[in-house]
Amino acid sequence: MWVLMYVFSYSLNPAATNDKAEWRLHPNVVFQEFTNEERCNTAKATLEGSLKEAGAKLRSGLEDLKAIGKGDASQLIIAYNVECLPK
Repeated sequence: MWVLMYVFSYSLNPAATNDKAEWRLHPNVVFQEFTNEERCNTAKATLEGSLKEAGAKLRSGLEDLKAIGKGDASQLIIAYNVECLPK
């Protein structure tokens, strides 16, 4: 058995918004079991692609803030890690 583990989180620099609820998103941690390493690695590659797309969407959302001088994509911190581990 193999276990796919991934963590995703982002935080926004407080200077970019007045809404304190948006400053920090606590990490999401997910585990999923696979019967073999190949299936786990296939899922890992797909998930990494999705997480990169999510990060790009979050950054593009900050363009509105940049337009009004409140912030830009450099104020967004996105972190993720995806691993396939033997069980």
